[in-house]
Amino acid sequence: MGKAFGFIFCAAFLLLGQPKWTDAAEGDSSQKEWADGPMVYVTTILEDPYVMVKGSGLEGYCIDLLEKLSEMIHFKYKVSIVKDGKYGRLGANGNWSGMIGEVLRKEADLAVAPLTITSVREEAVDFTQPFLHTGIGILLEKEVALEDASLFHFLTPFTKETWAGILLAYLLSSLCLFLAGRMSPSEWNENRENNFSFLNSLWFGAGALTLQGTIPPPKSLAVRVISAIWWLFGIVVLSAYIAGFSFVLESSAEHISIEKFEDLLKQKKLEFGTMEGSSTLQYFKNSNSPVQQMIYESMMKTEFVMTESYQEAIRRVLDSNYAFIGESISQDLAVAKHCNLIRATEVLGARGFGIATPKGSHWTSKLSVAILKLGESGDLDYLRSKWWESSCSHEDHDKWSPLKPQSLGGIFLLLALGLVSGMLLAVMELSKRSRRTADQEKRSCCSVFTTELSQRFQAREIKRQESAEKSKA
Repeated sequence: MGKAFGFIFCAAFLLLGQPKWTDAAEGDSSQKEWADGPMVYVTTILEDPYVMVKGSGLEGYCIDLLEKLSEMIHFKYKVSIVKDGKYGRLGANGNWSGMIGEVLRKEADLAVAPLTITSVREEAVDFTQPFLHTGIGILLEKEVALEDASLFHFLTPFTKETWAGILLAYLLSSLCLFLAGRMSPSEWNENRENNFSFLNSLWFGAGALTLQGTIPPPKSLAVRVISAIWWLFGIVVLSAYIAGFSFVLESSAEHISIEKFEDLLKQKKLEFGTMEGSSTLQYFKNSNSPVQQMIYESMMKTEFVMTESYQEAIRRVLDSNYAFIGESISQDLAVAKHCNLIRATEVLGARGFGIATPKGSHWTSKLSVAILKLGESGDLDYLRSKWWESSCSHEDHDKWSPLKPQSLGGIFLLLALGLVSGMLLAVMELSKRSRRTADQEKRSCCSVFTTELSQRFQAREIKRQESAEKSKA
């Protein structure tokens, strides 16, 4: 009986009293607790937004990724920060430093960090499928990243839509000048001549838009109203253009343009460098491209252009004339957090960040499959958007930008009202003349109005017929 009771007690203890794993290394983050599964020791490095300290734990992209992987493959993990603060570099003595060294020495089972997959590292450890893709870019202050002046740089003050609106307004105004000039009796002389032909109306509009004045001056009220509103439109547009173009010229004179790596070699204002011992430096060192070789030689010859960390690099870009060459995805994060930074358009050396494992580790294939599944389900994109969220959505309201049609909407509306008013006045002037003629000739006002309108738009043909009859006589 006592033996049976003891057996029941032991069984109950094993089933109910076995503790779940809750141990966490110093600096480890909160994570889901698994009742079973192997323990995996993970090494990482502190770098925003991949791994960051939060209270007594850690947070960041890599921590979230690690948690999702542990849920999928069912393992427990401990996270520790790499002791020497390095990613991993092969020394002169043949030993590896950083996270690669810890994986090789079996101090860690995995290295989960923004660790670039390179051929040299691949010879020492195995890598999973990339969980992030990146390249090599140039991080700059916005002021030194202006685009090169093109042949049509003078069009910069306005957007394409604004220029299209101005052209349409010019053609409509010239057409209204032509129509009003034809309909208004005051614009005709005794010889049935009218100065507002369509070509003359186009010339009149162009002269008014450039504030050069036009000849002859309009006589009728309708044409004067259209001319006055077009003059006002021209003054506003020309003032806005001069102000915008002055800013563009001033900015182009004070700042340089960096779009490609070749541009770094052409200028003397900026120093440029990368992180000491990084894969980026090795890329330029081993490159066969003449431009990239010249960049490497320039960095090696110039003192104090190498940085110890990304944080130091960002400070130097913000505080001095310095361009930082590094991982484009990390630069995108700096741009998202610092609104006066920008990444140049050219990106070299497409590469990826992977999880490092010891050679022949069974974790490599399992983690690779899990990473592919996370990519297919959109979880990797979600993590990217979560940790790379920009804080610059309300930035630079006081900065200049090309004028859009909405900015000149008021003057466009005023011009439209002026054109409509001028055309109505022209119709009223012709109606008044037709009514007077109808009373004198005892005819219908509508028929006289139609005849007058037809004669004004066929005046050239009538005058040609009269000339032919005179020549016959």
